[in-house]
Amino acid sequence: MPKCRPAPLVLLSAVLLCFAALPLVVGCSPPADDGPGETAADGSDEKAARSEEFVLGNLLEPFAPPPLAELDAKAGWIDQPVLDSMELLREYQKKLGKPLVTVQEALKLKNDSPENNKKILSAMGRLPANDDEVDWDASMHRHTTADIKSTNPLMISSTAEFDVTGLTSFGLFGANWELKPHAAKDTVKSWQVSKDRMMDKVVIRDDLVWSDGRPITAHDVVFSFKVIMSDQVPVPAVRSGTDKLRWVEAYNDHTLVYFHKESLATNIWNLNFPVIPKHIYEKSIREDPTLQDSKYHVELENNPVVGGPYVISKRIRGQEIVLNRREDYYMHDGRQVRDKAFFKEVRFRIIPDPTVSLLALKKGEIDEMVLRPEQWETQTDDADFYRLNTKAFGLEWLYFYFGWNNETAFFSDVRVRKAMSHAFNYEEMLDKLLYGLYEPCNGVFHNTSPWAPVDRVPELYKQNLDKAEELLDEAGWTDSDGDGIRDKMIDGRRVKFEFRILCFNIPLRIAICNLLRENLDQIGVLCEVRPMEFTVLQEKTRKHEFHAMFAGWGTGADPDMGDNIWGTGQMRNFCSYSNPKVDELYKKGRGQFDPEKRARIYGEIHKLLYEDQPYTWLYFRSSFYGFNKDLRGYMFSPRGPYNYGPGFGSIWKPKSK
Repeated sequence: MPKCRPAPLVLLSAVLLCFAALPLVVGCSPPADDGPGETAADGSDEKAARSEEFVLGNLLEPFAPPPLAELDAKAGWIDQPVLDSMELLREYQKKLGKPLVTVQEALKLKNDSPENNKKILSAMGRLPANDDEVDWDASMHRHTTADIKSTNPLMISSTAEFDVTGLTSFGLFGANWELKPHAAKDTVKSWQVSKDRMMDKVVIRDDLVWSDGRPITAHDVVFSFKVIMSDQVPVPAVRSGTDKLRWVEAYNDHTLVYFHKESLATNIWNLNFPVIPKHIYEKSIREDPTLQDSKYHVELENNPVVGGPYVISKRIRGQEIVLNRREDYYMHDGRQVRDKAFFKEVRFRIIPDPTVSLLALKKGEIDEMVLRPEQWETQTDDADFYRLNTKAFGLEWLYFYFGWNNETAFFSDVRVRKAMSHAFNYEEMLDKLLYGLYEPCNGVFHNTSPWAPVDRVPELYKQNLDKAEELLDEAGWTDSDGDGIRDKMIDGRRVKFEFRILCFNIPLRIAICNLLRENLDQIGVLCEVRPMEFTVLQEKTRKHEFHAMFAGWGTGADPDMGDNIWGTGQMRNFCSYSNPKVDELYKKGRGQFDPEKRARIYGEIHKLLYEDQPYTWLYFRSSFYGFNKDLRGYMFSPRGPYNYGPGFGSIWKPKSK
């Protein structure tokens, strides 16, 4: 089955992969404050807009697509790959040869070295040799630290939502563990690109149905595109990229043509927006463009009509979300037409507290979880852990940062932002709080990424309190009244340098923010740490109602996906950063088809962001996971073990002997 996206980026069915870098369940949102430079967001403008008559697709310019016969005669269509991610993985594993150790030997190992980690992954990461090995009635109990805000794939904006909707959603495209894109064989019959790269033609399969039994057609795709391009629909992420399309036309029930505004290297990623059923939302959206507020839409939140391999069977808010395998996804007219999902049931257990989560893993109540540094090093090396579990790690291009709201009077000055970066004690964070497991970070691209700068690589920041104080003095933040707190005259009044930093309410995030607070206290800056529930953080971030935040981004499948984080005025540019040079480089990168030249452009963006320090980059967090010993088939990519193709789709449990 197609697995990918977050889909930024991030993902789990083909529908998700092309989103920008993923905002992770680490607190990518901040709080309403009355501090200098901030404005209240009461939603009045949004409410006013919704009082107007709804017009589907009103953000689109009028366009009359030519007849299909005319396009076919002139386009010079070039065939593009339509692939099965599971077949790709099987071929890859054949090339690897035999595992380094047997499963039985791997399960006896402690993961206390890179060598043992390699052996464990070599044995445990394999697909089943045949269907008879699989327990097709098995359940997978997944862990998530936060509840989802919505089950509607158009509304996804967090990792938890990517994980859930990725298993329930229908999509046309995916990307493998190397982040190379392809059309998904599960849903697509053929994919072609015009010679001038201004059009994509996709023929979808005729054996796809929604969970209510109605056929999935090209008209659902067009409807979803127009919904996304309607200004009254509050889509927090999916419009970015989709808005680069000029038009999508359904020429019949199965033939789609995507029309681009420009011939760009990134056009492939703009095709992969989420799809919702037209027959379910066509009337209701006119009465409630939010797709969330009306009684009808509230009921759909708990029982959505979906097109993916799983359907939601139960949802207890704040506790769990239960998915069941759909037989009519992989069976059609009495025959199997797609891979059958390995798990009959997938349960997402919502456990915010990492201590409680680890206890649940040790008891066998959940099958997997991300292990925090302290847990990996000190709480999972004994017989109590290894009785039911093993653990594994892999490189992941996921970075964490302090984000400074560039619109506030505190952080609008680059000298102040650099002062914040000089003030922080990275060594204490890396060695004591992170147990030496994570790599220090100097910007958006990991050094193993093809998009990282190769010349004049920025140096890592190190704590330098003298330099931090010098920069604050230059920016006019001095202690004018001798009370030990820096202040500055702003708009005729004296403002003390007191701000709030928001983070997701779990111990490690709080500890890192408290370390910042202690460091800043040494140079006369007061920082209040505000832990919050994730859904509140999401909302505050989206509305720019914060001074600073602690957060993390995963990688997108293409470097241009960062444009909606760093581009002026872009939807996920929560810190309101703006640099015309960066905007121009993103535009230049989209138009460059040579991979090496493109990579150099994004390397320049990396360096410019480093110079401006809109974030204080902290560390790259590799994937450190605990897995129940019954799990097989997991492997890591730059997006972790799930958010690529096949990702979650390759994980299975063997029959009991």
